Amino acid sequence: MSGKSYFFSDIHLGLPDAERSRVREIRLVKLLDEIRQDAENLFFVGDIFDFWWEYKHVVPRGYVRFLGKIAELADTGVNVYFFTGNHDIWLKNYLTDELGIKLYFEPQTIEIQSKKLFIAHGDGLGPGDKTYKILKKIFTNRSLQWLFSRLHPNFAFELALLWSHTRRKKEKYIKFAGADKEFLFLYANEILKSEHFDYFVFGHRHIPLIQKLTNESTIANIGEWLHNFTFLELSEGQFSLKTYKHERIEPFEQNLDEFQNISIF
Repeated sequence: MSGKSYFFSDIHLGLPDAERSRVREIRLVKLLDEIRQDAENLFFVGDIFDFWWEYKHVVPRGYVRFLGKIAELADTGVNVYFFTGNHDIWLKNYLTDELGIKLYFEPQTIEIQSKKLFIAHGDGLGPGDKTYKILKKIFTNRSLQWLFSRLHPNFAFELALLWSHTRRKKEKYIKFAGADKEFLFLYANEILKSEHFDYFVFGHRHIPLIQKLTNESTIANIGEWLHNFTFLELSEGQFSLKTYKHERIEPFEQNLDEFQNISIF
């Protein structure tokens, strides 16, 4: 029997500051230690870092416990997949070279446990959100990236972190808008018109859920690690949604009882 697959997203390491981020990082490393015995695949589906930028010879400081654990797991044969999100869109080759992981910048079709999965962070997919789609084109423009890389790292990182934290303060906690309005639901249903997938797996929306799209297709959103500490487990072809509540440090801002299929890990 093949091992289990685990899915994480929207951990936002670095937010809101190094001290509080490290508490979440340590908790994540503890969980990775607990699941290592049966983990065949680990999927990190975007926004693992609240900001990441790679110069040719410089990468962000910090996250050494997490990065070291990923390297250790990859060295023991666990398959590790990283997807970029809208906060860590500038991942390049550092993680692949140093940790031996697979890095994806676009949605991927992956077959696991006889199930066909569509996996993506979710930013910029589906209808609406035109402002972000314009910003994404700016952020991924190679000429503008080259110009940003000319900035001194101290200034560049301060500028980027200020931008990220300012936007975060303006955001309200995300509420589920309904299957007929959620843009990732609309996006998945559009894909199903031409191609079948057993599961669509997304991050980005910070909403932990598993919900049927059709009798044969299901959408799963991983949730986040800012408040609810949720993740997905795929075992014997079935997804379950779990929350890691060891040493709870923050009050939940979302009542997990509103969502189905959530168990305590």
